[in-house]
Amino acid sequence: MKTSKKGIDLILSFEGFSSKPYLDAAGIPTIGYGNTYYPGGKKVTMKDASISKDKGEEIFAAVLPVYEKIVMNKIKVSLTQNQFDALVSHTYNTGGSDTLFSLINKNASDDSIRNWFTTKYITSGGKVLKGLIRRRKAEADFYFSK
Repeated sequence: MKTSKKGIDLILSFEGFSSKPYLDAAGIPTIGYGNTYYPGGKKVTMKDASISKDKGEEIFAAVLPVYEKIVMNKIKVSLTQNQFDALVSHTYNTGGSDTLFSLINKNASDDSIRNWFTTKYITSGGKVLKGLIRRRKAEADFYFSK
């Protein structure tokens, strides 16, 4: 599966764009649309040159398949497009969660999955972040949308 335009829009709406490297909430150098590394694996550093929006889109497009592959390799049940997109968004932001993947593979109740989505991975640097709460709710809503 590939992430749909709606799924990409979901990710980009939360990531936003930065032409210059910055430290994310966890103190990790980040550039473009939430990228902590470039295609090929080189990590972003605070000394990196600024990039254009086009270059940011190019990096995002090159890196996104890494996260799609994680979801495809970890999920053993069939997914709707929206479910796949929500999981790719979550994985793009967090690196993925074996617990979440396990709940889905075990056909856990919708309530269990929604509760997990909305109560985990909402902190960075030990602090609960409103932006992560909003993102997890949006991902859960997207996951359960028809």
